[in-house]
Amino acid sequence: MEYYFPYEQIRPYQDLFMDGVYSAVSEGKQLLVHAPTGVGKSISVLAPALKLAIEKKKTLFFLTSRNTQHFIVIETLKEIKKKFGLDFVAVDLLGKRHMCNQSGIEMLTSGEFAEYCKSLKEKDGCEYLNYMKQKGKLTPEAKILLDDLKAESPQFVEEFCGVCDKVCPYDMALTMAKKANVIIADYNYALNGWIRKNLLTRLDKGLDDCIFIFDEAHNLPKRARDELSASLSTVTLSFAMNEVREFGDKDTVDALDNIKKGLEMFAKNVKGEKVFRMKEFYNLIDGYEELIGSLNYISDAVLEKKKRSYALAIAGFLEHWIGPDDGFVRILKKGVSKTGRSFVKLDYRCLAPELALGEVVNESFAFVGMSGTLNPLGMYVDLLGLKDCRLLEFPCPFPKENRLNIVLPRTTTKYNSRSPMMYKQIAERCADVCNSVKGNVAVFFPSYYLRDEVYSFFMDKSDKTILLEDSYGGNEARKALLKKFEGYKKMGAVLFGVVGGSFAEGIDFPGDLLNGVVVVGLPLAPPDLETKELINYYDRRYAKGWDYGYVIPAIIKAVQSSGRCIRSETDRGVVVFIDERYMWKNYHGCFPKDWNIVVDANPVDKILEFYKK
Repeated sequence: MEYYFPYEQIRPYQDLFMDGVYSAVSEGKQLLVHAPTGVGKSISVLAPALKLAIEKKKTLFFLTSRNTQHFIVIETLKEIKKKFGLDFVAVDLLGKRHMCNQSGIEMLTSGEFAEYCKSLKEKDGCEYLNYMKQKGKLTPEAKILLDDLKAESPQFVEEFCGVCDKVCPYDMALTMAKKANVIIADYNYALNGWIRKNLLTRLDKGLDDCIFIFDEAHNLPKRARDELSASLSTVTLSFAMNEVREFGDKDTVDALDNIKKGLEMFAKNVKGEKVFRMKEFYNLIDGYEELIGSLNYISDAVLEKKKRSYALAIAGFLEHWIGPDDGFVRILKKGVSKTGRSFVKLDYRCLAPELALGEVVNESFAFVGMSGTLNPLGMYVDLLGLKDCRLLEFPCPFPKENRLNIVLPRTTTKYNSRSPMMYKQIAERCADVCNSVKGNVAVFFPSYYLRDEVYSFFMDKSDKTILLEDSYGGNEARKALLKKFEGYKKMGAVLFGVVGGSFAEGIDFPGDLLNGVVVVGLPLAPPDLETKELINYYDRRYAKGWDYGYVIPAIIKAVQSSGRCIRSETDRGVVVFIDERYMWKNYHGCFPKDWNIVVDANPVDKILEFYKK
């Protein structure tokens, strides 16, 4: 089989990449690949993995951390099918809630929606499912639709759902997935044990029938930890008590009230947060298991009427709380909401990513993780619990003279240095850089709060139109903002976003749509108790707590954001890191070795000279 190459100049990289994937997957091995942006990771992994999946009768799962990353996968699969005439079926799968035709379900959590959907099914109350199936079998109309969908595969999920306007799109996607060669989905479908088992049961497959490819795998450790974590607050307890009162269950209301008062009592002498023991909370509740059962029973009735249940959320937390101690930390903390309301919160946080990944890594036919920021590879081998793992690492193939990397010191976003004066200085330095760059610039901050503080000073200093990433915007809002940004590329605009946000990862800025990136500050994890416990845990396990739990993740986020600028061998751009800490040895040493970073407190002349070349 031949392969499609976007750029002939990087063919040697893709040859090695595909050979490595083919070898590892064909032998059922684990593989981690660090490959810079623009070398064609999607085609390099999909072409050999798809070929082997078809030959070996396996299902290829291509998993992403964001729904926006599905686009390039579907585009690549379409190109493969068109170029080589391959006969395969691919399914683009989102969460059930995001593919549902029912109205009024947008604000539900995944757990709440699952219960609501279950209740509808049990009562035959879903008109879309009823149109699709009768007595558990597809209707004649649904069979015709299924054949049409297979013929049109691969399709983007929006196209798929648009055609499935009379049936349940999610159920139709799963029906199609039984015979699919490729399934594109969120990490959740592999990391969440309950979702994974239900999906594989529905597809009549075991883990050994699956090839897992995790894109942007630098996100895996945190996503895996989050999957096994849970939280409970006194605010949620108050909402749940009001909910339960409507159903006249006084005993359950009293139990929840006792929990709320107990948490407030425990927090009375706590300054901020403290490590909490499982038994301290467990002993607050008489009949712990009985309370979980009552809350689940009440939530079923609530979801029939309201589609949302706080009782269900508390039941889920109670089940998590009595989980294992090793690899977890329990934290009690006090806080104040945006409305000024005080609350107490309990966190059960996972510290060990391999606990969520163990079955997928060890029992699947093959496992591949890839990213442009998967460095150091050894850290990910440790954190993901990989054994006998093969490693591939590629340097950036693009001309070094096409990229100018600068560290601009003399400012910092350290907590103890933040002030209106510092925000003003950062705004001035950002404006100097953005006004010097020819074309569009993206500026990424560690948080929306910091972004907004700097923005207030930046507004009057920018020569360019300023666009703000919407922290609550969905897919349509992102597309609209990207289109607007594209419209300004000749005169130049500045996009203010956040590290780890939608525009810092998972979205391409092709051609000359983006000519400069500014990363403001170090996106370090907050110095809270969870971060300290994470550092201590990694110290005990790997003797690298500070690096694995604090320094390297921050640099990876910064480098990931900077990668939006150079996406091909013809792109040229300026990348500026604004914070004095980027000069420090322990941070500076984490940058890619071939970046040739320049330290300059006044980089305007260098930037102007770069664009003259």
